[in-house]
Amino acid sequence: MPTLYVENIPDSLYKALRKRARENHKSIAAEVLGLLERNIPTADELRQRREFYTRMADLHAKNGEGSNSSPTTEEMIREDRNR
Repeated sequence: MPTLYVENIPDSLYKALRKRARENHKSIAAEVLGLLERNIPTADELRQRREFYTRMADLHAKNGEGSNSSPTTEEMIREDRNR
């Protein structure tokens, strides 16, 4: 597994990172790794996102824009007022 070294980290950023690591009961290295895993998508994650967006677009196209059977907010308010 590769090793990553980072130099010249601003003091304020390092202090914030150290504080966050302590609050999460982790080492600074574990906290940085967790942040990277949550914020840097892998090629597989990007592929899964593209597939998801494609499926959603297909569903949207299949259902059509005007075929939504759910009432609008305005329609629901009007119905409540008419009760």
